Amino acid sequence: MHKWLEDFAYRVSISWRVFLVSGMIALFIVIFKVSFQAIKAAMVNPVKSLRTE
Repeated sequence: MHKWLEDFAYRVSISWRVFLVSGMIALFIVIFKVSFQAIKAAMVNPVKSLRTE
């Protein structure tokens, strides 16, 4: 793989910070979405849910 990548004319080095920042952003999005769904589910009236089933 390294030999194959050496044949390219343009090379870009990726710092470890890029992976750290993208991981933190992904983690923030996941926590936000899960929290939003949990709050939304907690605010629903259970009687309405049982009536529709």
